[in-house]
Amino acid sequence: MSQFENVSVNKTANVYFDGKCVSHTVTLADGTRKSVGVILPSTLTFNTGAPEIMELLQGRCNVRLAGTETWTAYAGGQSFEVGANSSFDIETLEDLHYVCHFG
Repeated sequence: MSQFENVSVNKTANVYFDGKCVSHTVTLADGTRKSVGVILPSTLTFNTGAPEIMELLQGRCNVRLAGTETWTAYAGGQSFEVGANSSFDIETLEDLHYVCHFG
């Protein structure tokens, strides 16, 4: 799916890591919340509250989930899952466009 239908969008951006990650919160008609954003080339650590599925739309990155030593390469068209109350390290190799689906 290339777009969301019948949504509300929070007009104020979520800006993290001194502007290296910028997203907007989208709420679907059924109340489901997602964020749509871009991470600029950097290495960052994100913490999660709820489980997340990171759907990568465009770009390339390496990801290391909490508790692991292994980095895994991902690119646009792929996704990865992160458990609740966890974290992940991400190294973006180019602008990374994503949708974060909260569980």
